[in-house]
Amino acid sequence: MNERRKLINWMAGVTTFIVVLLIVIVLLDREEDGVSLAAASRTVALTLESGNGILENAPETSNFDEDLSDQWYVKYMDYLYGQGYLDSGSVKADERSATSAVTYAVLSDWAKKASEEGKGETDALLSYVDSGDRAKKAVSSENFWKFYDAFLAAVDPDRAVAEVETDLYGTPDNVDGASAWTAYTRDGIFQFEGLYLDGYIDQKIRFLARDDEILKVEEMVSDEIVYENAWISGFSGKTVTVFIGNIQREFPVKGVLKDESEISGQIGDLYLKGGTPKRLVLKKEKITGTVLAVRDTEIEIDGYGSVPLADQFKIYRTYGVLREQQKKDILVGYHMQEFVVADGKICAALTTEKPDIDMIRVLIMTNGFKSLFHDTITLSCDSMAVLEYGDEKDAKTESIAAGETVTIKPGDSRVASGRLTFRSANEGGMITVHSLERAQGMPVYPGHMEITEESDGLLLLNEVDLEEYLKRVTPSEMPPTYELEALKAQAVCARTYAWRQIQGNAYSTYGAHVDDSTNFQVYNNTLTFDSTDTAVNETFGQLLEYNGDPIKAFYYSTSDGHGTDGSVWGADASNTPYLRAVTINNRAKKLDLTSNEAFESFIKDENTDAYDSDFPMFRWNTKTTSTILDEKIGGVGRITGLTITSRGAGGYAKTLKVVGTEGSKTFSGQSRIRSILGNVSLVYNRKDGSTSTGWDTLPSGFIYIENNGTDENQVTTFTIYGGGFGHGVGMSQNGAQGMAKQGKTCQEILKFFYDGCGLMDISEVN
Repeated sequence: MNERRKLINWMAGVTTFIVVLLIVIVLLDREEDGVSLAAASRTVALTLESGNGILENAPETSNFDEDLSDQWYVKYMDYLYGQGYLDSGSVKADERSATSAVTYAVLSDWAKKASEEGKGETDALLSYVDSGDRAKKAVSSENFWKFYDAFLAAVDPDRAVAEVETDLYGTPDNVDGASAWTAYTRDGIFQFEGLYLDGYIDQKIRFLARDDEILKVEEMVSDEIVYENAWISGFSGKTVTVFIGNIQREFPVKGVLKDESEISGQIGDLYLKGGTPKRLVLKKEKITGTVLAVRDTEIEIDGYGSVPLADQFKIYRTYGVLREQQKKDILVGYHMQEFVVADGKICAALTTEKPDIDMIRVLIMTNGFKSLFHDTITLSCDSMAVLEYGDEKDAKTESIAAGETVTIKPGDSRVASGRLTFRSANEGGMITVHSLERAQGMPVYPGHMEITEESDGLLLLNEVDLEEYLKRVTPSEMPPTYELEALKAQAVCARTYAWRQIQGNAYSTYGAHVDDSTNFQVYNNTLTFDSTDTAVNETFGQLLEYNGDPIKAFYYSTSDGHGTDGSVWGADASNTPYLRAVTINNRAKKLDLTSNEAFESFIKDENTDAYDSDFPMFRWNTKTTSTILDEKIGGVGRITGLTITSRGAGGYAKTLKVVGTEGSKTFSGQSRIRSILGNVSLVYNRKDGSTSTGWDTLPSGFIYIENNGTDENQVTTFTIYGGGFGHGVGMSQNGAQGMAKQGKTCQEILKFFYDGCGLMDISEVN
């Protein structure tokens, strides 16, 4: 019995061994069979076109059955079918074909197609053209990637596909809740459909990528990596929880740390080899202060001057939901971060609290808003003032008598070491800028002034309370004689716009949020008025919101009777659904004005019903000539024709074709078209019979162009019929005035121009 049992056990063991061996052979054979057609198609498609381009060029009807529509490879193979790289007659659009190994016949088709299109050097590719016995055979993985290298060299001369070397720290294999095919790396998030990356976690790898899509893993560079400036979010005694690139990882570190006390809530460098932690170095030195400027390689902090940034500088929001932030999230003028410093460099910024947005930093431009840079700045204050300058080691203060002027010029020793601050010694003191002229005359500012010297001249910055800023924006943007409800709507729009600009940090390099021109909102160009002060006070802290977030509260002067949407600047209108392309009247109807015929009829009708139809710029026309146009266009000979070839929502000019005796040119974008057709010499006939002139650009992009013929001097004249003043997105200011005169409230005005939006307090913003 024992012998029989031994024999049975031996036979069972042999059988198990054979089964295991067969599994290994099958697995090895699959690997040797090569790359699936699906994965190969993705790599080739993304080499030919960006991911967005593939989606934009998707066929109206997929080659695949509907039950496969959610498969990741469908969009790539459909693209190749559409471009002629795959033939549906020889390569079926089904799951079996997609999951089978790519064949030499397919490679042959790809090589011939690339050669036909003349995409770069194709000699190496043509060696893969094969119609013999090998055509139906599977291509080994090694041979496919050799082919791909030749294909890449042939079809990507502009190098849209780039080589990336980075640390891989996460895939769905080790990140709970991660989206399929998502790779988390030191250089951002990438997609890797059809590729295998799990074995490279916690290693430095090199791969080819187009935008955020990995096409080919070239090699593992090193199994020794350092997660620099990582946030240590927890410590259990045996494992440490590390926050890297918005994901949490746990590592066993028992025995790795020399000092295990006070680990949580620290910044550290985690050293790994072969995925195993070897050392964790904590960084505990911190500095705090108001951020005065954020530059590419340094941050200027009040009390510390400009401190350089470490190469792997990180920003973490430690309140609320822990997450990694970007440099743009560091708001100048605010004290909301702790900065972790090591070796004299800032290695991390910790955003420890939500900022209370209550002030704004404004760059004051020169006369006529021509430049940010001043040759001379002269200031005085109506009360005792203080002048502060010097670096953190040699800070100096000067007292300035009330009314005494201070003049700063480039090269002044007081700005040599950095920022000079001019502030009233008493709360509420007002500062006059004697070196400036505005519509009000010599402008007077609340808050304090800062001066810095740049290579192009001096910068003048006004830090001011947000509500005080709005009291000087509102009358600069809307006549103070307008109805209070219209002014209140303007104040809410201006506050919302300013809030977003503070978050945008456009001028963080110079330590500012905005400038005082039409680039943002016109500030302090006129005096303050009781009416506009009241509008700001009665809407104190109110923002326009959509789904709980402050909106892009665009506004403009006058409509042509129909607004447009966010697509006017080339953006996806669905991202701002509250900006509607509808008629500016109580019907709020969407008209199809995208044809020249429809728009001509609309724009020539001066009796169009609209809230702002009584205003002069509601309808206008002007004449221009080929001679005038040639000043900005040129290169087409004598201009003989102007045609709007496409229009956007509401009828604005989207593309303009200029025809001349020696060729033609096409211009895109309403701003560009307005600039091309505009000229300071043009005289505009307005609806009320008055005229205007002196504008370098057309008042709006809502235009129709009529050819009036050519005279004996071979000069062609054109009449431009237009309507409105401004871009046509959001609130028409004169439309708001028209509504207010009809008894509409501020809320009703805002609800009309910003569909689905409500009011929220600035303190409620997350």
